[in-house]
Amino acid sequence: MYRSYKFRMYPNANQKLLVAKIFGCVRFVYNYFLGQCKKNGYKKAYDMCKDLKSLQEEYEWLKEVDSCSLRCAIFNLEDAYRNFFEERNYYPVFKNKYIHQSYRTNCIRSSYKGKNYSNIEIDLKNKKIKLPKLGQVDIRGYRSLESISDRIINATITKEINGKYYVSVIVEESEIIKNKVEEKSISNYS
Repeated sequence: MYRSYKFRMYPNANQKLLVAKIFGCVRFVYNYFLGQCKKNGYKKAYDMCKDLKSLQEEYEWLKEVDSCSLRCAIFNLEDAYRNFFEERNYYPVFKNKYIHQSYRTNCIRSSYKGKNYSNIEIDLKNKKIKLPKLGQVDIRGYRSLESISDRIINATITKEINGKYYVSVIVEESEIIKNKVEEKSISNYS
């Protein structure tokens, strides 16, 4: 079962600058590949991710930000096309920096010499979250929770129009669901 936790984020001045760069780079990648799809025809996200490497060579400043967020922008574009093809939404449009600013990054886990590592970690005791490229950021919210120990899937960082920052974390929780069995059998209803 997936559950979302939303926290208010308090980045310092350097982190705010980096978040603004990530917003811009994610928007650039989305708009670039949308333009390529309009010009040359639609391509699958995996093919666009292959082209991302050459795009980063051409535009060096794309290497300064979280690479997972750039790939997530490509998969968001693929979702927008899928919704259009399945007639659930309009044709994808170019992103504008004045409407909505957010980016998503995936959690990557690894282990080395018996120690587990993750690029996204939540420490509710110290009220911090570790995010790729940003490092430790102060957070507030969920006073009743002591920890989130289940598997983190991704995090979405958002800046509201009023200048407040938020992070939403998707967690895969393993909750035991008890099945309730009715005492009456099906044969009683025939």
